[in-house]
Formats: sequence, C-alpha cells, structure tokens
Amino acid sequence: MKKSENDRSIALNRRARHLYVILEELECGIALTGTEVKSLRQGKCSLAEAFGQIKKGELYLVGANIAEYENASYGSHKPVRDRKLLVHARELKKWSKAIHEKGMTLIPLEIYLKDHLIKVKMALVRGKKLFDKRAQDKERESKREIDRALRRNR
Repeated sequence: MKKSENDRSIALNRRARHLYVILEELECGIALTGTEVKSLRQGKCSLAEAFGQIKKGELYLVGANIAEYENASYGSHKPVRDRKLLVHARELKKWSKAIHEKGMTLIPLEIYLKDHLIKVKMALVRGKKLFDKRAQDKERESKREIDRALRRNR
C-alpha cells in the first residue's frame, strides 16, 4: 500500500510493532458519526488499547478512544465505543479463519486520511515471545552502534 501526497496520519499504534509479529495488513474503511470525523481531523485519537473483533459476520474496532469534539453541542459521541469497519467479505472470511488459530488477533496499526476519507490499517498479528523482543532490541542497539562508528570515521 503506497501512500500518496494527500495521505495524513492521524494516530499510530507504535507499540504494536514491538509487541506483535505482523503477518498481514489490510486497509479498512470505518463508519463514523459527524463529531467523530471532526475530532479525528483534529488528531484526537488513541489506539493504545484498541483491537479488532468479528461479531455476527462483521468486523468492529473495539476500544479505540476518539475524544469528544469540543465545539459540539448536545449531540456529541461516546469516546469509546465499537465502530464498524468496512471490509470485503472474502477478506473477512479469510481473517476469521486465521483468528481461530491459536494466538492470532487483529490490531489497528494506524488511522489516517486518504484523500477525503478516513481509513484504518488493520493487521493480523501473533504475539511476540520475550526472547523475540530481546533479540529485536539487541539488533536495534547494534545497528545504532554501527551507525555511530561510521559517523565518527567520516
């Protein structure tokens, strides 16, 4: 998925790449109310505790916190509620089978604007073991040391 010039990130789930092994990614649409869209355009969103869940043959984003729109009158939205994600049936069926395997789950990686639409990048993930996280940290640290040494030698 290549991003164009009109794409703008609203919220990232940075911890997801550290805690999980990402197996597959999918761009989804999201059903929102008007005040949720305005709040997202201001960047008021958190994906820290969010995850995807399949209920009654439909995919939902559960636990995402979209702050209330401060300029709204009485008709504002609930900050944390289940939001329907819009995906093709064949993709949903494929992911539904994968989720029933041990240790697989759906996690949102990013919410972003694509032209005038708001999209969610969902990922099919498996949890990392502690030794995987340690190996990743060691690799990252060794890469930093190599970069420092190269900069000093210039």
